[in-house]
Amino acid sequence: MYHYAILKCKQNQRAAARLPGQSRRLFSTEPPESGATMITCTFTSENPSRTASLGQSIGERLAAGSVIALTGELGCGKTLFTRGICQGLDVPLRLVNSPTFVLVNEYQGRLPVFHLDLYRLSTGDDVMELGLADYFTRTAEGVMIIEWAEKIYDLLPIDRLLVEFERLSARRRLITMSARGRRFAGILKELDGS
Repeated sequence: MYHYAILKCKQNQRAAARLPGQSRRLFSTEPPESGATMITCTFTSENPSRTASLGQSIGERLAAGSVIALTGELGCGKTLFTRGICQGLDVPLRLVNSPTFVLVNEYQGRLPVFHLDLYRLSTGDDVMELGLADYFTRTAEGVMIIEWAEKIYDLLPIDRLLVEFERLSARRRLITMSARGRRFAGILKELDGS
């Protein structure tokens, strides 16, 4: 059960609903450039534990081949959310930390997890030198989570979950998830129904 209220949007028609004791959430269906359906949900997280809990709920639903692209300013909760995803994938939390200085951490849980942090890289060429193509290949058997993914949007597969973080206050975050492809659209629809 999530502590978020739901604001549903379908084809730009908005209708608001408040659930007892919950914040705001947005659900919309928009056609992306590819012609496939894109689902977007927006969550307001009231504190870090709710951000991690949301990540865990997603991690519990992930299958091999999943690519999660995280964007947002420094300190907005990307690594905390990643820890939640990893917890949902049965990765021991003591192993999960930001790979800012090593660029990639690999974890073993229910599925292999490849956690990339592109903060220190400046160009797509830097990313390719990192061996990103190899990680995309290996993701067929696991899950890839990319912090600072805006640096490689053009290299990301179409079937991905984009998670954007916006700082509302010291503890509150607006988390917008955009799913392209059936894999993640199904996950967001499940979260919307929770």
